[in-house]
Amino acid sequence: MVNFGILATMEAKPGKEDEVAAFLKSALPLVQAEPGTVAWFAVRFTPTSFAIFDVFPDQKARDAHLGGEVAKALMARAPELFDGPPEIERVDVLASKLS
Repeated sequence: MVNFGILATMEAKPGKEDEVAAFLKSALPLVQAEPGTVAWFAVRFTPTSFAIFDVFPDQKARDAHLGGEVAKALMARAPELFDGPPEIERVDVLASKLS
């Protein structure tokens, strides 16, 4: 069961759209190594708008993810790739269906 989530949205700098997409795809192995991350999605809304949505069973797992390798890489690359810092929202999962 998942109870907590994160929605991180970001806007690519002009000309950096493909690099953002590649960066997000490259983060998958880092997330796969996180036992508390139940599901993780990197998505593209428009040619320049991207997001990460992930879910966790408890607050401890969400906090671990926020302090993990993906978050560190995201913040380190933000000035280069994004038009402003990523907007990171902590969300409560009200209902879910996994597999």
